[in-house]
Amino acid sequence: MSEELQTERLLLRPIGPLDAGPITELVQDPRVYRMLARVAPNQSKAQTLAWISGQDAAAKADMEHVRAMVLESKLVGVIGADRKSERAPFTIGYWLAPMAWGKGLTTEAAKTLLSWLERRGETAFLSGHFVDNPASGRVLHKLGFMRAGRSRLFSLGRGETVEHFDMARLARNA
Repeated sequence: MSEELQTERLLLRPIGPLDAGPITELVQDPRVYRMLARVAPNQSKAQTLAWISGQDAAAKADMEHVRAMVLESKLVGVIGADRKSERAPFTIGYWLAPMAWGKGLTTEAAKTLLSWLERRGETAFLSGHFVDNPASGRVLHKLGFMRAGRSRLFSLGRGETVEHFDMARLARNA
C-alpha cells in the first residue's frame, strides 16, 4: 500500500473502497466534472469503485499514485500522478470540492506530492488545464509549471473536445 503524506493542513492518503461514496458525490457537481478529462457526468458509485479497485496494482507498478485530500477528517478532493510507461514523466492531476476552493489546498497538496516524487528520483512532470479553468492554471504556475503548448483534449464530463493548455515542469534538483 502507498504511504500517507502530510501537509500543513491536509492528510494525503491512498484512496480505498470507503471513499467511493464521497468521491462520487463530489464529482457529480458540474463545477468539478466539467473541468476533468476522465470523469463523466452522473458517474455512479460502481464506476468510482471500479476505478478505485485498480489503484493498488497501479501504485505497485509505479504507474499511478492517487491520494485522497483529507481536511479535518473529510475528503475534499483527489490528487494524483500517473504515467503511461515506466520511463515517461508523471502527469499531475487533481480536483477539489467547490466548498474548499480558494484556500490554497490544491497548491499545498501538489507541492507535497511533487516533493515526494522528486525524492524518489523523478525529474520531469506534465500537467495542464482547460483554457476556461484559469484557477487551475494559477495553481500550476505557483508550482513552477510552464506552458508547453496548446491542444484539444476530450472532456468526458462535457462530452466534447475542449481547448487545453499543456504544461511541464522540471524538478527543482534536475
